[in-house]
Amino acid sequence: MEEVAGTVKRLRPHWMGPGEESMKRNGWKTGGTLAASLLMIFVMMWPTKSMAQATVASIHGHVNDPLGQAITSGDVKLTTDRTSPANERKYAYTFPLDANGDYKGSGITPGSYVVIVFQGSKSLDFNDSVTLSAGDDKVVDFDMSRKEYIDKMTPDEKKQLEEYKKKNAAAVSANAQIKNLNAALIQARADTKAGNFDPAIKSMQAATVAKPDEPILWIALADAQIGSAQAAVKAARAAGSPTTSPDIKQKFDDAITSYKKAIELNAASKKANPSTAAAAYNQLGLAYGTQGDAKDASDAYEEAAKADPTHAGMYYYNEAATLYNAGKLDEAGAAADKAIAADPNRADAYYIKGQSLIPKATVDPKTQKIVAPPGCVEAYQKYLELAPDGAHAADVKGILTGIGEQIKSSYRAGRKR
Repeated sequence: MEEVAGTVKRLRPHWMGPGEESMKRNGWKTGGTLAASLLMIFVMMWPTKSMAQATVASIHGHVNDPLGQAITSGDVKLTTDRTSPANERKYAYTFPLDANGDYKGSGITPGSYVVIVFQGSKSLDFNDSVTLSAGDDKVVDFDMSRKEYIDKMTPDEKKQLEEYKKKNAAAVSANAQIKNLNAALIQARADTKAGNFDPAIKSMQAATVAKPDEPILWIALADAQIGSAQAAVKAARAAGSPTTSPDIKQKFDDAITSYKKAIELNAASKKANPSTAAAAYNQLGLAYGTQGDAKDASDAYEEAAKADPTHAGMYYYNEAATLYNAGKLDEAGAAADKAIAADPNRADAYYIKGQSLIPKATVDPKTQKIVAPPGCVEAYQKYLELAPDGAHAADVKGILTGIGEQIKSSYRAGRKR
C-alpha cells in the first residue's frame, strides 16, 4: 500500500525569558558596577524560565484503521532518514500502540521527522513532515479512514475493505438483535414466574420468529405455554368444568410442540448443551404427565436423566412421582430406586418407594400380623431419618405403627427433600 501523509496540528509557542533590550525599555542601566550587580541579580530571579528551558520534545496520538477502529498492536516510529530504502531505514524512536490505539513518547531531540505506523515489518501509514521543537508535546493522529488514504488503496484492498464493512455491519446488527432478545427473554421469564402468561407467550413467539434456531427461546415460550395450560386447568376445576376440554388440551399440545422444537434444535447444534436438553425433556415430562400420559412422561424424564446425569436424582424422582400419581405403582417403585441410586439423600424418593410397596403387604395367617414386603419398612424408616419433620412424616409414622413396626426415636430434624 502506498504511504499517505497525515495531518499535523500547529506548534504551540514556548515562553521566552527577558533579554537585555527589554530590560533597557523598563529603565534598567547596564553601564556601572552597581548596574552589573543588579543585572546579575535579575537574571538569577528567572531560573525556571530561562536556565530550565526544555531541550527535548514529546509526541502522542491515536491510530485507527480504514474502518475507524483502533489499531491496538504495532508501533509508531520516528526517523529523519528520508533517502534510504525502506528496508534499510534507521529509526531514532519507537513507541508502542496500547490497547486503545494510543501511543506516546518523550525525550525526542528536536527536528523534522517522518512518523510511520508499523504492524510488524509492514508500514501502514505515515506523516512525512512532523517538526518537533524543544518543549513541544505534539499530537499526531493517524486516521486511515480518511478519503486520501482510501483513494490510495489498490482495487483488491478496496474490495476487501467493503466486504469487511458488510460483515462488520452484519455482526453489529446481530449483536443488537441478541441484546434485544436477551432483554425479551429476561422479561418473559419474569412474566411467566409472575403468572402473566399471555405477554410472555406473545413476546417469545415474536422472539422465535426473529431467531428460530435458538433452543432457549423455544423453552421460554413452552414454559409460558405450559403455565397458561396449568392455570386453565386450575380455573376449570374451580368452576367445576372439565379439565380435558379441547382448549386446555391445545394449550398443552402447544407447550409440547415448543419443547420438542427446543430439543430438536439443541441436538442439531454444533455445540449441543446437555443442560438445555435436560431442561426441555424434564418440562416435556411435566406436560405429558399433567395430561395423564404417564408413558410419554416417563420416557421424557429418562431422557432428561441421560442428558444431565449430575441431576439424574431429580429427574428420576419426577418420573417416580408422575407414575405414582398415575397409579402405576410398580413402575413408580422402579423409578424411585433409580432416584435413590442417583441421590441417596432424596427423602421423597424413599417415600414413593414405600408407598409403591405397601399395597403388597400380606397378613400372616398364624399371627394375623401385617407383613410388609421386603424393602418397604426400610424405605419408610429412611424417609423419617432424612426428613423427620417432612410433609409425609405423620403418614409414615402412622403406617409403621399400623403394621406393628417400631419407629426409631433417634431421628432429628434435617433436610426436607
